[in-house]
Amino acid sequence: MSPSAEMMEEMIETPLTRCREQIMKYITERRFSELRSFCQLWEPVQIAKILSTLPDEMEAVAFRVLPKRVGAQAFDYLEVEDQLRLLHALGTKDVAGILDEMSPDDRTALLEELPSSIQQQLLSLLDAEEREVAKTLLGYPKGSIGRLMTPDYVSLNGEMTVAEALAYIRQHAPDSDTINVVYIVDERRRLVDGIRIRKLLLAHPEQKVKELASKGCVSLFAGDPAEKAVEAFRGTDFYALPVVTSTGKMVGIVTVDDVLDLAEERATREMQLVGGSAELDAPYLDTSIPRMLLKRGPWLVVLFLGGMLTANAMSVFEGEIEKAVVLTIFLPLIIASGGNSGSQAATLIIRSMGTGELRLQDWWRVFRREILTGFLLGVILGVIGMMRVAVEGTLTDNLTQHWLLIGLTVCFSLIGVVLWGSLVGAMLPFILRRIGLDPATSSAPFVSTFVDVTGIVIYFSVASSLLRGTLL
Repeated sequence: MSPSAEMMEEMIETPLTRCREQIMKYITERRFSELRSFCQLWEPVQIAKILSTLPDEMEAVAFRVLPKRVGAQAFDYLEVEDQLRLLHALGTKDVAGILDEMSPDDRTALLEELPSSIQQQLLSLLDAEEREVAKTLLGYPKGSIGRLMTPDYVSLNGEMTVAEALAYIRQHAPDSDTINVVYIVDERRRLVDGIRIRKLLLAHPEQKVKELASKGCVSLFAGDPAEKAVEAFRGTDFYALPVVTSTGKMVGIVTVDDVLDLAEERATREMQLVGGSAELDAPYLDTSIPRMLLKRGPWLVVLFLGGMLTANAMSVFEGEIEKAVVLTIFLPLIIASGGNSGSQAATLIIRSMGTGELRLQDWWRVFRREILTGFLLGVILGVIGMMRVAVEGTLTDNLTQHWLLIGLTVCFSLIGVVLWGSLVGAMLPFILRRIGLDPATSSAPFVSTFVDVTGIVIYFSVASSLLRGTLL
């Protein structure tokens, strides 16, 4: 049954919520042919969004009604948790059909999330060819480019003419993940080059394919960490990049949509670490309260223990505080400025390291820049702080006649604390990277807590030097 013009108009004007109600009505009234036609009017990503809001039983019915290929494409767009829930609701035959039609890279992402026993059960449902593909991809290390790639691509023999190549592409394109780029391989399937389909379409029909090669194709190594794919795509404008073995044999491609998902996951993980929390392994609203406590509690305990060092540091200078209580007025100002400068520097460096702008060997250049930057920032804040003390000292009686010395204490302390905070925030990510830890774990709260403690020491040390014989 083909979609009518009235149904098409209804589809365009119908919001997703009304569309959901319409699908539920079709299922309730068992009007499955109309349901099938209605769903085919939508793109797979829209189908996935709509059907994922249905009750489990209705969602399973809708997926059974969809054409096998359309259902598999929509299934690819579901979150892993929703995929697992749907597989549980579907029958064995339906599961096998969906798994067979899924793109190999998305299927690998689903299977690697499952316990080994369930993974083996699902693998047994695949046909022999797809099972071999799935086992090959799962054989690569977890988190590697091999797990991210798909073996569905179009490869050409360099001796083909352009006309022969286009005929070959027409025949094999339906099985390929993308044909934006096609690849030239030699008789041993070693990668020669990747060429855009546009270049092939504009070439003379009798020209040899190998004559279009430029030898400038960027490739990925299957055993490398998946993070390297993110860096590789930043340096190219290709939609897909080829994946090769150590001998140069081409085994698959990685597409930019998979890399974008990976980049989003990494950015999310880093933001959570920078914010002073362990990485959440599920969406925020899907994370249970006990799980949330487990993820956030240990970090807060560590930061709390670090904060206790602040009280210990102040107790060391208890005598100075008793003699010059006025110093405590400016204490929050001093330590906050140090923590803020450290958090700023840490965030900038972590982000630059994450985007590949900074490498370990750049630490000395960063150190020199932060010395100058931190000093100048400290001078700016120090001058403002001294002006604040001067205004209060000359216009009110809140300060003693030694307001000038207090102002200089605040000024020099701010210079020292801001400079120190900038250096700590900038260097700590390098240290963590050097010992093999994620630089994002030098989170803003951690840097701020550390600089708070040292800021107290700097402040009262400066005060002891400048105010000795007057207030102290």
